[in-house]
Amino acid sequence: MSRIADRFAALRRDNRAAFVPFITAGDPDFETALALLQALPEAGADLIELGIPFSDPMADGPVNQASYLRALASGMTLPKVLDMVRKFRKGDAKTPIVLMGSYNPIHAYGTARFAKDAAEAGIDGLLIVDLPPEEDEVLRAPAALHGLDVVRFVTPTSDAKRLDTILDGASGYLYYVSMAGITGTKVISSDETEAAVARLRARTRLPATVGFGIKTPEQAAAVARFADGVVVGTAIVARVYENVNAKRAALVANVAEFCSELANSVHAARGKDV
Repeated sequence: MSRIADRFAALRRDNRAAFVPFITAGDPDFETALALLQALPEAGADLIELGIPFSDPMADGPVNQASYLRALASGMTLPKVLDMVRKFRKGDAKTPIVLMGSYNPIHAYGTARFAKDAAEAGIDGLLIVDLPPEEDEVLRAPAALHGLDVVRFVTPTSDAKRLDTILDGASGYLYYVSMAGITGTKVISSDETEAAVARLRARTRLPATVGFGIKTPEQAAAVARFADGVVVGTAIVARVYENVNAKRAALVANVAEFCSELANSVHAARGKDV
């Protein structure tokens, strides 16, 4: 069983949703981002989405875009992202890591070479925002060869026919985008999102996580009551920026404390009020 499947199975047994934080690899620099990555499991992360810095992302709002630019300015590259995961794996063999980003850096690296190197580095899944299901075999085939899950997005505009296409070849889990638009710009509607997740559950056994628009522990808890996982990105990336001039240890401690608050709310959401 893959790390992703194993983690969701364990959470299901405990009747808990997954807390899935997103950070950008290399923001604000390699060593600080690595220290934060290493701190996330203890802060309550069940899975981690690690952003690949890219100059022209399609789905990200200004906060995440700025984090990519900070990472690129510090010298971050895709090989360094893989190296960061290798260093993380020296101390953590269990927490699933999913790389999230644009296809361009992977294309430049070479998809077959990338899939092999990513798996060997300890990456578990790929979430590529600008590679639609109709075109992702170029990555999905080598990913499957090396045991990497290809996670796919579902959006509020994905009708039944489109969902057929999305589910055909999806693995790991589904990422339900709770709103149309880019990250960090709107607030989630829990009622509409709960109904959408229920529709997904009627079609697939893949876990359904929810992201976009979740900024507070209270919002995270509301989503955790019905979703299999709660993804928080922009709010965490914003915390990194707010502490960018602090010493490394202080930045990591502050961001990890915020993640702990989010994780505690997610993990306690079912069975009692939060």
